[in-house]
Amino acid sequence: MTLVQIGAGNIGRSFVGQLFARAGYEVVFIDVVDEVVAALNERRCYTVEIRDEHPESIQVRNVRAIHGRDMEAAAGALAAADIAATAVGPGALRFIYPTIARALVLRNERGAAPLDIIICENLRGAARAFAEGLKPLLPEGFPLADSVGLVETSIGKMVPIMTEEQRRTDPLLVYAEAYNTLICDACAFRNPIPEVPGLLPKANMRAYVDRKLFVHNLGHALTAYLGHVRAPGAVFVWQAVEDERVGPSVRAGMWESGRALIAEYPAEFSETDMGEHIDDLLRRFRNRALGDTVFRVGRDVQRKLSREDRVIGSLLLDASHGVPAPETTRCAAAALCFRATDEHGRMFPADEEFAGILRERGPEHVLETVCGLRPARSPDREVMRDVLVEYARLTS
Repeated sequence: MTLVQIGAGNIGRSFVGQLFARAGYEVVFIDVVDEVVAALNERRCYTVEIRDEHPESIQVRNVRAIHGRDMEAAAGALAAADIAATAVGPGALRFIYPTIARALVLRNERGAAPLDIIICENLRGAARAFAEGLKPLLPEGFPLADSVGLVETSIGKMVPIMTEEQRRTDPLLVYAEAYNTLICDACAFRNPIPEVPGLLPKANMRAYVDRKLFVHNLGHALTAYLGHVRAPGAVFVWQAVEDERVGPSVRAGMWESGRALIAEYPAEFSETDMGEHIDDLLRRFRNRALGDTVFRVGRDVQRKLSREDRVIGSLLLDASHGVPAPETTRCAAAALCFRATDEHGRMFPADEEFAGILRERGPEHVLETVCGLRPARSPDREVMRDVLVEYARLTS
C-alpha cells in the first residue's frame, strides 16, 4: 500500500507520513525543497523527535521522494497511489492543483478507483476550495465527484520551528509533541477508511474543524498576541501561558469560543468535554520541551485575522450566539500590535507589510480590508467598534 504525501514539511513528515509509515504503508513524498528530496531518496528514512513529558525518537522508514517540479513523475505516483494527503499550507495549494488534476485524468483513463486525498491544511471549507481549484484544470465534463474523495481534517499536532543550526545538522529531523490523533471526515472517503492507528474519523467534521480553529488556534492567537503585549519578554509559548497577565485570559478566551461551539453543535459538544479539551490544550501549551515560540504561533497576522480565521471568525461566531467575548476582542486588538521577531531579530515579511499598512491606513482600514468586517452590517459593526476601542486603549 502506498500513501503519496504532497508536502514533506513538518506536518507531512512528523504527522501524516509517520502515521501511515508505522501502519505499513510506503510513503512517497512530493516536495520542491531540493535538499529534503535528495536526503529522503538517499536515506529512505528520517527521525521524528518527540519533545514531551516522555521523550522519544521515532524512526520513520520505507519512504522516498519525488521532486514537485517533475510533474509527470509526481502525477504518475498519485495515479498509482492507494491514498494521498497534502500538507503544503493554504497559500501553496494552487501550485499543487495542476499535478493532482493530471493524476485524476490518468486514473480515470485507466479505470482506477477514486483517489482519497486527506487535506491536512488549516483551512475552513478545504474540500470546497480543493474542488474549486481542480475544476478549471480538468477536461469539460470530467466526473470529479466520482473520481476523488476530498477528506477534510482537524490538525491538532504542534510542531515548532527548528533553528537554522538544527536544520543544518539534519534536514530531515523534525521535532513534535506526542499528540498523534488525526481527526478526519468519515463521510468524505470514496474508498474504505484506512485502518491506520491515530486516524479518527468523525461524521460531523465541520464541528471539529470549527473546534480546532476557534479553540485551539484561537488559544494560540490569545497566547501570542496578548503575550506579546502583556509579557513582551516571553519568547516561548509556555512562558506566555504561565504568565499571570496572560494565562487566565487565554483560558477565558478559549471558553468564549467553547460556549459558542456548544450552542452551535449541541449534539457534538458539552460543557464537560469542552472543558477537558481546553484543559488538555493548556497543558500542551505549557510543554517546555517542545520549545514552541510566540513568534511562530503569532506570525502571518494578515491570514490569522481574516474573516473566517481564528480571531475574527471566533468573534462572529460568539456574536451569533450572544456570547460576550471580551478576551477575544482584546486578542484582535493586540494582534494589530504584534511585532514579534525570530531568533535573528527579524519580523515575518508579511507581518512587516501588515505593520506598514496599519501605519499608513489605520486600524479601520485593516479591519475592513484584512479582516473583512462590514461596518454597515450587524454584528460586524459591533465587533469592529469593540476592537477599535480596545486598540485605542492598548496604544494610548
